[in-house]
Amino acid sequence: METLTGTTVVGGIAIGRIRYFAPFAYEASDAPAADPEEEVLRFEKSRYAVQDGLHDLYEKALNEAGEEEAEIFQAHEMMLDDEDLIASCISCIKEDGHLAEYAVVQAFDEAAAMFAAMEDPYFAARSADVIDLKNRMLEHLSGREQEEWTEPAILAAEDLAPSETVRLDKSLLLGIVTKGGSSSSHTAILARSLGIPTIIQCKDLSSECDGKEAILDGDGGCLHLEPDAETAKKLRDKKEAADRDLARLQELKGLDNITTDGHTVRIYANIGSPEDLESVLANDAGGIGLFRSEFLYLNGSAEPSEEEQSAAYRKVLEAMAPKQVIIRTCDIGADKTVDYMDLTPEDNPAMGLRAIRLCLTRRDFFKRQLRALLRASAYGNLGIMFPMIISVREVRECRALLEECGQELKAEGIQTGTYETGIMIETPAAALLADELAETVDFFSIGTNDLTQYTCALDRQNAALAPFLDPHHPALLKLIDMTVQAAHRHGIWAGICGELAADLSLTETFLRMGVDELSVSPVRILPLRDKVRNLNLT
Repeated sequence: METLTGTTVVGGIAIGRIRYFAPFAYEASDAPAADPEEEVLRFEKSRYAVQDGLHDLYEKALNEAGEEEAEIFQAHEMMLDDEDLIASCISCIKEDGHLAEYAVVQAFDEAAAMFAAMEDPYFAARSADVIDLKNRMLEHLSGREQEEWTEPAILAAEDLAPSETVRLDKSLLLGIVTKGGSSSSHTAILARSLGIPTIIQCKDLSSECDGKEAILDGDGGCLHLEPDAETAKKLRDKKEAADRDLARLQELKGLDNITTDGHTVRIYANIGSPEDLESVLANDAGGIGLFRSEFLYLNGSAEPSEEEQSAAYRKVLEAMAPKQVIIRTCDIGADKTVDYMDLTPEDNPAMGLRAIRLCLTRRDFFKRQLRALLRASAYGNLGIMFPMIISVREVRECRALLEECGQELKAEGIQTGTYETGIMIETPAAALLADELAETVDFFSIGTNDLTQYTCALDRQNAALAPFLDPHHPALLKLIDMTVQAAHRHGIWAGICGELAADLSLTETFLRMGVDELSVSPVRILPLRDKVRNLNLT
């Protein structure tokens, strides 16, 4: 037996053969092009084909892994529209007389090197995205297809690019182990979203492990190659116990979220599109606490029409009725951008023109969404939630626009229904003004991802800051408690829809604060219900 060690990303036990994934390697010939114009045509056809494929990967990632994993493919599509990158490729073909493959290698490697040299760790990490795109282009130009995978296996690799992880058949994926990677890599994001046992930074991993029987111990951060009988029995017993626990969680479907001393909390689901409904229903969510509507905007080359938006909202409302569906208005900006919005680049986009600030400066754009929401309100139990609020004035402007849209629809003879209005508490300013804000809305939903970032002055996209990030920072917990108490003083409810809502080590703390609702990814609903049902707050 040989044991390799690494860093745990997702715990659990995976048992099976190793499948070592070797990335596509292509050596571009520097032979002259017979017809440069034909080579330019080949390049453009491949570029458009790869963009179409990226769109499909976005949809697949959104359905299988969630919006965080899917977002990268939006960025990749935009990279392939970069004017400098395209011009560099075409110049290499037309002016230097090279083949399309050679031009792609030269231009994309140059761009990757530029990113890699940047001091900002987030932008430096984008170098891997450019290389991933280069390989996608070369695959299409060469006609190479990804090798089929037909049997369940533990995937081993140097590292995995986003397109490689998403194209894998997840039903055959037992676990993941990589030689490189980081806790914020795309591999780690995918693994966490799927709950697959995963370790990274396994320095002694090599292609020689391909085909070997193995046991991946995610809890211990170990990969056992050809394990001995004693190790195999110990870890098989551990896996069987975990499988029994998973089966036990399924028995919680239909049960109340109530502590042993009678305290109840609502457990809702976070989603990014109507396609997530299957998982929401399968995991018995009490409602939807966060529908991230911006993914309707990110998933296309043009703004979705009022009719398209209304149809998407209606689909979710009808499927969930009579349970509540809370739809957050468009949170475009910061790390979520689209070309057709023509947003001005910002030095500090996380604190820039994003979310409600963008909507209130583009009121026609905002009104199209509000009209769509009001039209859909006739078909279910709707909550409309405004993000990134920092003042009472902003809430009043939003509500005035809602009223204006309602009057327009009434004049047009279009039916609307009732709805609640709420705001995201995701800035220290909103938490400190919670008493005043509570007088203007029906509910609060605390977005702990951004609230942590802004409270601790730590960029959550910057992997280098991970050692400084304390998700349980006492200042953050104090702001959450302040917000909940202010809500209750004014007779409204308060929930949490950020990642901390699924942190089982904080569940008791949140319930003691009086948090009314916890909204988490669908796969986290039953473990959270189990935690709640075993608590005693007396």
